[in-house]
Amino acid sequence: MTITRYTPTRSMDHPSVPRTFSSLLDDFFNDAVASDSGRLYVPSLDVSETDTHYHIQLSMPGMKKDDISIDLQDRRLTITGERKEEVDDKNTKYHVREMRYGTFERTIMLPNNINQDKIDARFEDGVLKLDVEKKEKQVNKQIKVK
Repeated sequence: MTITRYTPTRSMDHPSVPRTFSSLLDDFFNDAVASDSGRLYVPSLDVSETDTHYHIQLSMPGMKKDDISIDLQDRRLTITGERKEEVDDKNTKYHVREMRYGTFERTIMLPNNINQDKIDARFEDGVLKLDVEKKEKQVNKQIKVK
């Protein structure tokens, strides 16, 4: 299973290279659908594979495991949660505000060869780690005609 985010201008992420019109539009529309606080929170996701498992990691700094929910229906794995903003004194003036908050939902379509009863989820140091066991390979069986 390969999940790759396609970014054709990744090599142009240098400050001296002008941004593309497409990336400017992406930023504009991402801000337009942002949460009430004006910032949209979407945890970063990594998916990897070994011979026996699929490994999924989501970066969720500042969150607690009680703020996260994981649901599996058929092969659709949905992770939802909320990163809550800590409200400071209303008189506080921010000079830079880049932290993202709000609710999120990430859905991953898993392949057919997963064992739905063997999924391990743990939350360590702000990283949600899921290990999804693969089913054993089925061996083709010859059937004799009687």
